[in-house]
Amino acid sequence: MTRARILPILLLLCGSAAATQLVLEGSPGAAVAILLVFVPLAGVNSPLVFPRSISALEAHDRSAVDGRPVVFWRPGCTYCLRLRIRLGRRARQAHWVDIWRDPEGAAAVRTANAGNETVPTVVIAGQPHTNPDPTWLREQLSRSN
Repeated sequence: MTRARILPILLLLCGSAAATQLVLEGSPGAAVAILLVFVPLAGVNSPLVFPRSISALEAHDRSAVDGRPVVFWRPGCTYCLRLRIRLGRRARQAHWVDIWRDPEGAAAVRTANAGNETVPTVVIAGQPHTNPDPTWLREQLSRSN
């Protein structure tokens, strides 16, 4: 099991355990309420919310051809989630690299951020931008099409 899936699975297990206990105690309404909290939390911390991740090398090669930005991210990062949500459908236009799955991606982020794995880090035309404004990135995505 990868690090990216541990948090969502733990959230689902904890929510399920708490809901089961509440059902056994005769409180099905409270059980549903608990599930309505834990399931969305697991969802937003899941790597499934993000476009399919590719390797840093593949993202670099694709970006060189099509000029689209490369977004380095990791599951559980609230800033990455904010960026993903604010980009909406345009998020699929960028090349996404999960630094927890790709050691080269993590190394690229550390190089761009003085040794820190600060995400999201967006690389456009070889220039890294740490935690960029989603509106600015949306404009960059519009230009790359």
